[in-house]
Amino acid sequence: MFRLPDALRALRYRNFRLLISGQMISLIGTWMQTVAQSWLVYRLTGQASMLGFVAFAGQFPVFLLATLGGMAADRMRPHTLVVITQSASMVLTLILAVLTLSGHVHIWHIITTSLLLGVVNAFDIPARQVFVAQTVDRPDLMNAIALNSSVFTGARIVGPAVTGLLVATVGEGWCFLVNSLSYVAVITGLRAMRLDGTQARLAPAGDQAIRAGFRFILGAKPVRDLLLLLGLLSLMGMPYSVLMPIFADQILHGGPKALGLLMGISGVGALAGALSLALRRSPRGLGRWIAGSAMGFGAALIAFALSRRLPLSVLIMLPIGFTLMVEMASSNTLIQMMIPDALRGRVMSVYSMMFMGMAPIGALLSGTFAHQLGAPLTVALGGAGCLAAGLIFALRLPQWKQGAQVLYRFEEAARKVESAAPDGGQ
Repeated sequence: MFRLPDALRALRYRNFRLLISGQMISLIGTWMQTVAQSWLVYRLTGQASMLGFVAFAGQFPVFLLATLGGMAADRMRPHTLVVITQSASMVLTLILAVLTLSGHVHIWHIITTSLLLGVVNAFDIPARQVFVAQTVDRPDLMNAIALNSSVFTGARIVGPAVTGLLVATVGEGWCFLVNSLSYVAVITGLRAMRLDGTQARLAPAGDQAIRAGFRFILGAKPVRDLLLLLGLLSLMGMPYSVLMPIFADQILHGGPKALGLLMGISGVGALAGALSLALRRSPRGLGRWIAGSAMGFGAALIAFALSRRLPLSVLIMLPIGFTLMVEMASSNTLIQMMIPDALRGRVMSVYSMMFMGMAPIGALLSGTFAHQLGAPLTVALGGAGCLAAGLIFALRLPQWKQGAQVLYRFEEAARKVESAAPDGGQ
């Protein structure tokens, strides 16, 4: 019989409670900005290609700089690094809010702000991945990742729904201002934490540190396969969200309220996926979940591309959100459990490159293709690619020696790497 405290066991840790409670508020603001910004870009330009370009500007720096961010997370205290990055994000978002509310915003302001936020995220994402692992004991890491994903997706439900109403009534600028103020919550939570005073294990500087992370990934077949699949889904499937304003306005004829509804319902599906992982106590079988969710995500994207009715499209957003969240959170869980602490920041920086760094390339390509082929065909082609990638991954699963054996083997390898590298990965 399921017991609620078991699904929330990571909340026993004070620092973890402070982290996700602050993020709960901040991420609602982040989703508000994401949806409002896409609508603002569409309103100012009316071009699908510009939607893709702005998304590219905001996420491509993660692809370029995430390895530096991972090295910084292994050399600095991740807590300190996250405080710095969250403060920088608050300032940049406030600038965009002031420009929009004053009526002086232009497309180049949005591009520039997105680019700078992308640079900040290149350091923020690896640091946060490392810090989550430091707030709980290893047996509760899977539950912590699932609860962290639940908070992310819960914000994804509330943020877009509120944004659709605010944009339709008072405009995009207020959404940006709310997001800027929401960073106060996460920064306050970080400052209230009780830390043990220990410093991060220092990684070797420069290229040597980066090479150590890549050597581990290349030698760990399951980690490599998980990252490749995540990168392919980010490239081909995740850019569907960039084209949402076009679906909401031109295809489904619902305007900004439909945009908020579509994004919010996908968040409901994602929340269900994250909670289903929170109920699990063991990582056994997650490889099959990942393969199935990748194929399901591709099939759902194809169905969404074929739909021309708003109620049906809203319904299809549920499995889109569910399958994408299961794939991402399950991959995060398995990777985090296979890597040594000394290399955690650098390996998770590659996760960031695959998760967020490939998405802007896909967004740029999808914007270009949508301009030539139309948004529905573009999304359908991306869905077909995700379906094929999931099938290939499923066929490779038997080579992993699934379940406890693969986790045991790579946890043993991780401990050997740590014991042989007292300087953090040399």
